[in-house]
Amino acid sequence: MAAKASGGVQSVERVFELLELITEAGGNVTLSELSASTELPLPTIHRLLRTLVSLGYIRQLPSRRYALGPRLIRLGEGATKQLGAMAMPQLDTLVKHLGETANMAVLDTDMVIYIAQVPSPHSMRMFTEVGRRAHTHDTGVGKALLAQLDNDAVRTIVTRTGMPTPTSKSHGTVESLLADLDVIRERGYAIDEEEQEIGVRCFAMAVPNAPTPTAISVSGPVQRVDEHFAERAVPMLRQAAQVISAELNRN
Repeated sequence: MAAKASGGVQSVERVFELLELITEAGGNVTLSELSASTELPLPTIHRLLRTLVSLGYIRQLPSRRYALGPRLIRLGEGATKQLGAMAMPQLDTLVKHLGETANMAVLDTDMVIYIAQVPSPHSMRMFTEVGRRAHTHDTGVGKALLAQLDNDAVRTIVTRTGMPTPTSKSHGTVESLLADLDVIRERGYAIDEEEQEIGVRCFAMAVPNAPTPTAISVSGPVQRVDEHFAERAVPMLRQAAQVISAELNRN
């Protein structure tokens, strides 16, 4: 019985290794690409993929590439809802003390997806719909997440997604983005300086040691979200990120 249990655990580990490799590759790969990325024997990879395809967690495309399957969507949606719900008390605290909208977002392949929000009580406020996907290079949360990666990984992401410029202040080149990320890594937080929307500024910070890349932010009109606001917001963001990290890593 012990041997069977051990083999079963090993199979589970191998399945998740393959799912993570496919995710890191942008969502679809060839069998040979998977084989080059893992030490698993090719027959084992093929056997596990066949099982995952039959269950709907992986799809085999007409090109014979393997892609993440639709059954993962329900699992992912359930997990992100729980993650967002867990962070709500900290987002509430940020809004209570700072008076501006607080958001939480995660990295979903090459984009950020907003999973929780507490709106500002002001009539003029920042509003981002929960579930909205956005680019990484022109959002505060996106840049906070990119700053956790090495430059080669950043180049790969923005090459796949492109770098649209919603405003004249958005990053339009990889070089300008990488220079900004160097600053973000040094100071520990990101600023969206009207890069997503003119008149809106956002301060964002990554949640350390999160199981999936996660960031939180506060945002609002530039008239209110200024240097004085930053002096209060940055320490509170750091404290909230630490609390959320502790909750995520609690055994």
